[in-house]
Amino acid sequence: MKRILVIGSPGAGKSRFAARLGKILDLPVIHLDKEFWQPGWVETPRDIWRQRVEKLVEPDSWIIDGTYDRTLDIRLSRADTVFFLDYPRYLCIWRIAKRVLTNFGRVRFDMAERCREKLDLGFIKWTWNYRRDHYPSIHECLKEHFAGGNMIVLKNPTMSKRFLNELR
Repeated sequence: MKRILVIGSPGAGKSRFAARLGKILDLPVIHLDKEFWQPGWVETPRDIWRQRVEKLVEPDSWIIDGTYDRTLDIRLSRADTVFFLDYPRYLCIWRIAKRVLTNFGRVRFDMAERCREKLDLGFIKWTWNYRRDHYPSIHECLKEHFAGGNMIVLKNPTMSKRFLNELR
């Protein structure tokens, strides 16, 4: 495990899982939210984003958290391990609500500067429909670009915690 992706629904805890995994394995962690968003919630243009991700995966070792379907192919082609946090959507929605209440108006550790935590009902709806709208393309991309790697599906926080504890 030297080039690791952590993917899954918003609110699943990808950033925290990646940070903990990075400490255990002593690997650098890249948070895609921090790379994609420009200050003040401005999106990076698609062509520039693909180029940036191609550069991010050049090193021999990393942990990258974030699904970002449009560049998943680039990351999968270089990854040797994928952690798929496949948590129930009610849990992801709950975690987003808790995250907003806890961090409202502040910039989280995994976000770009001036991207303050806010309540975004469109994001809640997007998360609610995530499995229906995004899983098919994610699974297709996994089949096409991640043939022989190690895929670990974690279905709940207990499984994730147990996995990390066993790695220590």
